Amino acid sequence: SPHFMFNVLNNMVSLARKKSDKLEPILIELSGLLRYMLYESDTEKVSLEKEVEYLRSYVNLQMLRFGDDVRVNFTINCSSDGRFIEPMLFIPLVENAFKHGLGRTPYPEISIQLTADTSAVALLVSNSSNPQSTEIKDSSSGIGLNNLKRRLNLLYPSKHELQINESENKFFVSLKIDLT
Repeated sequence: SPHFMFNVLNNMVSLARKKSDKLEPILIELSGLLRYMLYESDTEKVSLEKEVEYLRSYVNLQMLRFGDDVRVNFTINCSSDGRFIEPMLFIPLVENAFKHGLGRTPYPEISIQLTADTSAVALLVSNSSNPQSTEIKDSSSGIGLNNLKRRLNLLYPSKHELQINESENKFFVSLKIDLT
């Protein structure tokens, strides 16, 4: 997402001006994200391990960026035993949690849970929500989810389940992909 990249770069400029020790880890995380996006995800499938590492780097970068302003629970429960998946399927859901889950509530919280076994992989993402928020969505709102739905229908027809729900103060997304 260009918006994400510009925000990270602006934050890096601010950290550089302050001569902050946070600048180096942010540069390393950003470098890893870019390497994956440009070189490693340009294949039909990637190892689940690489996709998980990309998610981990993204979440780490966001945690460095927002610090104590957001509470993030990130759990991974899967072994890397040679499973492969199409790249960049999970990131729109995680990006949306950060994009829409911050600034709408006084104590934002994001939960990300990735599990995998020999036959399936599942991602559960939830974030704080405030349906009464007057925050104006940008013109690109909804594009990521629509693209993800199209990709899933093309890549995993009848082998995926995507559920999106919203309660009074939480937004939930569940994605399960059958890998058999």
